[in-house]
Amino acid sequence: MRSHKRDFLHAGAVILLLTPGLSAPAAAPAVAQTHAGSLGHASGAPLIGFGAAAAISGDEIFVSRPGEFAAFPMPGSEPGSVHVFRRSGADGWVEIAGIPAPSGVYGDGFGEALAVEGDVLVVGAPKENESRGAAYVFLREGSMWSFWEKLEAPDAMPGDVFGSSVAIGTGGQFGVIGAPGRGAGGSVFAYVQSDMGLTSVELTGSDAPADARFGAAVSVEGDLALVGAPGPFSLNQYAAPAQPQAGTGYVFRRSGTDWSEIARLTPAGGLVAGLSAVLEGGEAFLGSPLANQAQGAVFRFAADDGGTWSQTGMIVADSPSPAAFFGYALAGAGGRLVVGAPGTNNFSGAAHVLRAGDDGEWSEETVLQSETRGLMGFMGNSVAGGDGFAAVGAPGSEFFEGIGFVFERDAGGAWSEADSIHETEFGLASVTGDEMRCSDDGTVAGFDCSEVDLVSFLPAREVGGGRGIMVSDIWGWVDPQTGREYAILGRFDGTSFIDVTDAGNPIYLGNLPLTEGAMPNLWRDMKVYADHTFIVADNAGEHGMQVFDLTRLRDVTSPPVDFDEDAHYAEFASAHNIVINEESGFAYVVGGSGGGETCGGALHMVDLRDPRNPTFAGCFADPETGNAGSGGYTHDAQCVIYDGPDADYAGREVCFNASATKLGIGDVTDKDNPTPISNAAYPNVAYSHQGWLSEDQRYFYLNDELDELTGGTTGTRTLVWDVADLDDPVLVREFVQDNAASDHNLYIRGDLMYQSNYVSGLRIFDISDPENPVPAGFFDTVPGSPDAPGFAGSWSNYPFFPSGNIIVSSMREGLFVLRKRETALVP
Repeated sequence: MRSHKRDFLHAGAVILLLTPGLSAPAAAPAVAQTHAGSLGHASGAPLIGFGAAAAISGDEIFVSRPGEFAAFPMPGSEPGSVHVFRRSGADGWVEIAGIPAPSGVYGDGFGEALAVEGDVLVVGAPKENESRGAAYVFLREGSMWSFWEKLEAPDAMPGDVFGSSVAIGTGGQFGVIGAPGRGAGGSVFAYVQSDMGLTSVELTGSDAPADARFGAAVSVEGDLALVGAPGPFSLNQYAAPAQPQAGTGYVFRRSGTDWSEIARLTPAGGLVAGLSAVLEGGEAFLGSPLANQAQGAVFRFAADDGGTWSQTGMIVADSPSPAAFFGYALAGAGGRLVVGAPGTNNFSGAAHVLRAGDDGEWSEETVLQSETRGLMGFMGNSVAGGDGFAAVGAPGSEFFEGIGFVFERDAGGAWSEADSIHETEFGLASVTGDEMRCSDDGTVAGFDCSEVDLVSFLPAREVGGGRGIMVSDIWGWVDPQTGREYAILGRFDGTSFIDVTDAGNPIYLGNLPLTEGAMPNLWRDMKVYADHTFIVADNAGEHGMQVFDLTRLRDVTSPPVDFDEDAHYAEFASAHNIVINEESGFAYVVGGSGGGETCGGALHMVDLRDPRNPTFAGCFADPETGNAGSGGYTHDAQCVIYDGPDADYAGREVCFNASATKLGIGDVTDKDNPTPISNAAYPNVAYSHQGWLSEDQRYFYLNDELDELTGGTTGTRTLVWDVADLDDPVLVREFVQDNAASDHNLYIRGDLMYQSNYVSGLRIFDISDPENPVPAGFFDTVPGSPDAPGFAGSWSNYPFFPSGNIIVSSMREGLFVLRKRETALVP
């Protein structure tokens, strides 16, 4: 699996409303939650992680976890939720309530935006119902929050994305709910309750062009509402578009049940603005994260004594960071302004606290930063302010699980980090004991299935994974002395060893940490040779290849234990995967990077015949494969001593390479002089990822990881190659499943092909007719999630145990032990 960044944009329309019968106590402080968007709005989708949106009311912090991440893209693996925290003395900030999405629907964006005041909470779900959108109103009674009403835009159409931004007016007398995408340029519905009942009027921004995204951000203060209209800009791989539309803000005033536009705010220079918006102390602030070559800025506007609004300044960070996107999120904080800058320090992120001086000019008071774990923390993606404290969301932290950071200001005015917060631990429960059969209704223990039974399941947290630590690749080993079966499971921060001999009661034996000095990473892959496992990691710094003697697993008496490696190979730094030909005793490391002999990302050949003393044997690359300029980059491969139908290569060592853009075949018998045999392209190529030979070596089954995401296929596609003539491979079938999930890894045993297809889980096909695969069973490892393209769910599987048990890794879930019914397997 490789990371692929996507565009993100904000859309907009907005609805102002008064919810009938809802009002907060008069003593409750008024908090207007403004923009709570994320780095993933290409289709209105929020981040998966905790911290995607935040709001504060009184001494409570509200943080959402929408449950999907379109920027990666990572399909959701749970419905959205909102979590409430309160300061509790020495215990810091503790969770006092969890509010699940009433719909229970995956991928509706529940939690993309929040607004809270007193006993009223409004949560946006802009992707619900074909992105028509919705907003859910909750009321507090005592310490409990209860669902009260679902709100929808009148005459809603797909793409309105109602609920993308929300705010509640002082005392609950009116509110603001965004419906991005409504109409040509966006519109606003203002609802006010009076003695005559609930009245409404539709508003539009003056001179708002088509696709203005009017309402992408909203804020209220007193009887004023500020609406942002940033236009249809997108950030393509975090770079500014060539000609973004100038952004605008609109100020409306309420007088009884009437609303009127009183100002149109356009920053000097025609820069994109209005992605975030806040009213604070009578001033209007519009965020412009693309200003100053994406360093970002915030534009200030104020009205003079005559009521005429004009720009009064531009605020930038004191020490601007490249691509910081300063201004991506805004919130008021008791006379201060909190500004999110999630791109700071290569997307680790930060937030800035601004304060107005006696002269009315705003300046930076402090920068709020903290340590985030993972590739990109996006700290500052959401911000919220209270009296003397602020909450900053980092939904990318801990590998997309997300964290919220709470900062407090002391009596002397100094800010410091007070706590980090996240939801109470949750996740799937383990399933052990007796094997559970897939029922006639196609479920077992809450998982969808067909012809595949659940033997056991261990969640990631029970096999060495902490919060935010997902699992990746998996392989197996059978002890030749005892016949015991073991799973070798990659995690983002190490490798787990699990005894699965008693398959209904797996035993987690212990952990081999990543190489000292290396970085936790998404990719950890391993293979086995001569009772040793060889482990590599991609994008992990100076990791190299770990060598571990698997016979040590026999001696574990008090599991789990921490292991150390038995040998280390440091001729390269990081690598995407490792391929081993157990017949020859050679390994082929692919996707090398980060230092050492990377072989250009192609085959880095290693002699393993003395397992604890691996030695470099050479490089092989076919320059006609791989992405442009890569010189033959190879993503995965299968290498065999050839025994197929092409007599010209009988007994030769041949590698079948998934090389990004093509299928490549090479002769690596002579390590000093490896030679390409052939390469072949195919229609709608997106990313040639991995494949496996039929047992007679006549066919090669190849998956393309990205064709489902790019629209190159209508469903999960497997490319069936006839390789009877190695010099001329022929694509004989594009087998397309009635399922939209992306495919990742596949293996073949006998007449069955076992595919790990991300959110659709394990899919098994009968290939006794090699060119016409037939579904033979499945087990969906991500319960409840729609089978959409993207990177979540089953990473890989290992179907080669003599017992017939199949071990499957599923990224956010953990380890599954499964059994195909009536499987005729040859030991």
